Amino acid sequence: MASKNLLQEVATQIGDYRKGEIDAPNLEHVDNWISQFEEKFRDPILRELEHVLQKTYISERRVGAFLHELASHKDLTNGDPKKFWSEATVLDIQNNGSSQREMRQMFREIVSEEHGVDIDESPDDGAVAIYVDDVVFSGGHVRGDLIRWIERKSPEKVTIYIVALAYHLGGQYYAEQKIMEAAGNAGKDVKLRWMRIYEVEDRRFRINNSDVLRPTVIPDHELTKAYVKELEIQGFPPLLRNPGGIGDAKFFSSEEGRNILEQQFLIKGAEIRSQAPMLNDYQRPLGNMVLKTLGFGAVIATFRNCPNNCPLALWASDPWYPLLPRRTNLR
Repeated sequence: MASKNLLQEVATQIGDYRKGEIDAPNLEHVDNWISQFEEKFRDPILRELEHVLQKTYISERRVGAFLHELASHKDLTNGDPKKFWSEATVLDIQNNGSSQREMRQMFREIVSEEHGVDIDESPDDGAVAIYVDDVVFSGGHVRGDLIRWIERKSPEKVTIYIVALAYHLGGQYYAEQKIMEAAGNAGKDVKLRWMRIYEVEDRRFRINNSDVLRPTVIPDHELTKAYVKELEIQGFPPLLRNPGGIGDAKFFSSEEGRNILEQQFLIKGAEIRSQAPMLNDYQRPLGNMVLKTLGFGAVIATFRNCPNNCPLALWASDPWYPLLPRRTNLR
């Protein structure tokens, strides 16, 4: 068995994960997961993962604190939250998934309790619109939702605040470009503003300062090398990170700690892909990504779900035993 202290620390970090839906993660649960790795790597993986989760696992309490701050944010509400939330449009337009609905419900209760306003009764055509969601990865959801709303329902002039627990800079940039392009094509005057806890670096040209999993070498592992060869045949050789950086957000403890997660999650991800028939082509070893790469490499998860942009080793199942079993998106 891995170190009991490390097992318990990781279990404690994710203690409210999907609370009320699944059994609370405990020491035995974490041990079942880590036991799938070679014994010599178990404690190093747990040690680094516990460090990462301290910063990147967003608990229900932390989400609540962020939304409380948003509800009374002086600059956003111009110092008059009751008036602001009575006049702003708090959007409920997510086409896929339930994250926006759940975040919005939490926020609705906070605004009602603190300012006596029911955001469900706010106007549909306010000069300010608020789009609340949990985490922006590739930006596909926010892009699709807001383009659809701008083309069909938004007022001619509107400032949209996109509020997320975190956004990845690649997805944020791409989403903003496409949203503004759609607004121009629709002849509408749209301004975008972003609010978040974390800004996560994942852009290709900043790979050496990235806050996501980007390996420095391809491990000497048959299935991983076969996956990389397939990418190369298709014309997409993996871009590797130069060693020595822990990222701008300082999610990782050290190069050594970061490297153990990158290497072992990549190896296990390649193995999982070969064993799990339900995975599609986009579900790459280090996480879901349309582009032909090793994977997205996200390390942010919330109390309500683990995104499929995280490494397969964290969430995949059947026959793998997941640390953070996922809920699938519902339309």
